[in-house]
Parts: sequence; structure tokens; C-alpha cells
Amino acid sequence: QAANKFATRAMLKGLENPGCIDAAAQHYAKALAPTLTDASLEDAYKAELLRLPSQSDIAREKRNDVDPSAIDQVHRTFARATASAIGTVIEAIYANTSTTVPFSPDAKSAGRRALRNTALTLLASRGSDADLSRLNAHYTGAGNMTEAAHALVILAHHDIPERSKALQHFFDRWHDDHLVIDTWFAAQAQSSLPGTLDTVRWLTTHDLFKITTPNKVRALIGTFALNNPSQFNRDDGAGYDFVAAKVLEIDSKNPQVAARLLGSFRSYKFLEPKRRALATRALQTVAACDTISRDVREIVLRMLDD
Repeated sequence: QAANKFATRAMLKGLENPGCIDAAAQHYAKALAPTLTDASLEDAYKAELLRLPSQSDIAREKRNDVDPSAIDQVHRTFARATASAIGTVIEAIYANTSTTVPFSPDAKSAGRRALRNTALTLLASRGSDADLSRLNAHYTGAGNMTEAAHALVILAHHDIPERSKALQHFFDRWHDDHLVIDTWFAAQAQSSLPGTLDTVRWLTTHDLFKITTPNKVRALIGTFALNNPSQFNRDDGAGYDFVAAKVLEIDSKNPQVAARLLGSFRSYKFLEPKRRALATRALQTVAACDTISRDVREIVLRMLDD
């Protein structure tokens, strides 16, 4: 918890002074190293220690004039600097948590997988050819869905040929499983790449996506709105407009799902002025619709009035 708070404070300071990020990350990383190499500690504990605060965590701590793009940049810089500072330690963790033992749901095995995946996330943040090659090998060599899905999500953030190959491979392997294919939708929806909104729009027309199926809505549109702060909060307001339009479309079929999706706007008043105005406009569009359900009307009016 102390490490998490330190990283959060460092990234908050980095929003005001980007030049301090590298030094803070190196200090943070070197403080973690002795604990990460302590053989007496459980892998699950180390995984939690190594996991950085999320961008949403940083936004909640900042509270006012939140700029998701700036937070995204600071978060990337801090992750890259952390991984670079103790790269050999993290590489050793990744190598030492590899196993050929069949998948097991027991706590020890789950902790090992969590630590290996967390190490992979940080190593991939460095973005070198070797790191991205390791990431791709992790996906292609995954022996269970936990590892394959985690690698797919990370690959989706990188504009490299291996990204499209992995997405196609996953689709070909799992397109007949309507539960597993939700992972494919979600991986693309949470990508930080600039073209993600266009991808999500296209995926809403995909044969396997149904606007009337709550799980599909949550996997694609819900993931985009709730788990992709940089692209949902685009500075042109297109992310807000897209989600608002989908709320209205879904509301006529399933008001409860539409109302939950509208919750993605819950923190809009903490945004910086430009984004706040754009989000307000999108919410006003929803409120102005005469046919919206009581569920959606109550939520949108409360958001606008608070």
C-alpha cells in the first residue's frame, strides 16, 4: 500500500513537472527490488507490489481538472522508467515463474500466473524489440486462457504486425465460443491506440456482436467507456458522443444495461474544462430525448443537476 501511494504521488507530481518522473520511478523501483527478490514472500504478494496504480486511480486522486491524455502519458513514462531501472530483476521474475505444469486453479499457481503477467506488463512498457518479441512469444506459447488473454490485451496497445496476427489467431480459435470471444472484443476496446474508437464502431457491426446481448455490450462498449480513459475521453468529444448514442440505442431494448453504461460519465465534472463541456453536451443530448426510459432519465438528470 505504501508503494502504491508513492507511485500515485509521483505520477501526480509528474503531471505538473514531467521532468521529475524518471528520477521518482528509479527511486520507486530500487525500493521495490529487495522485496521482489525475497524468496520467502508469496508470488501473489509480489504481484500486487509490482502492479502500478491504474490511470483511473491517478484520476481519482487528482480530482480536479483531470486530463486523461496527460495521465496516460505520465503513466506510460513512469511504467517505462520503472521497468528500465530494475529490468534485470523483472526479467528474472518472468523467467522464474515460467512453468510446464498443467493449469491449476490453486492459490499458489494463481499467484505465480499473476506475478508472471504483471512482470510481462512492465517489461512490455519499455517497448523494445526484445520486449515486444517476448510479449508475442508469451501469447503464442500460452498454456492457458489467463496468459493468452493477458498477452492479447497488452498486444492490442501496440501498433505492430504481431498485434493483428494475435487478434486474428484468437478469433479463429475461439469464434465459436460466445463467452470467450468477449475477450477478443474487450482487448480491442481497451486499446490506447488512436484508432480505437473507429475499431469499436466497426466491431458494433460485426456478425458476432449483438446490441441486444448484455454480455456483448459490456465486453465492447462497456469496456471502451469504463476501461479506456484516454480514448473514451478524447479531446474532440467523439468518445462521449459515441457512448451517448449507444445509450439511447440500447435504452429502447434494455434500460438497465443502458443505465449502467451511462455510469461511465459519472466523474465527468472532475475533467478539465474542455472535456467537461463536451461530456455535458453528450449528456444533454441523452436528456433531450423524449423517449428515454425512467432509469436513464433519472441518472442523466441527476448527473446534470449535481
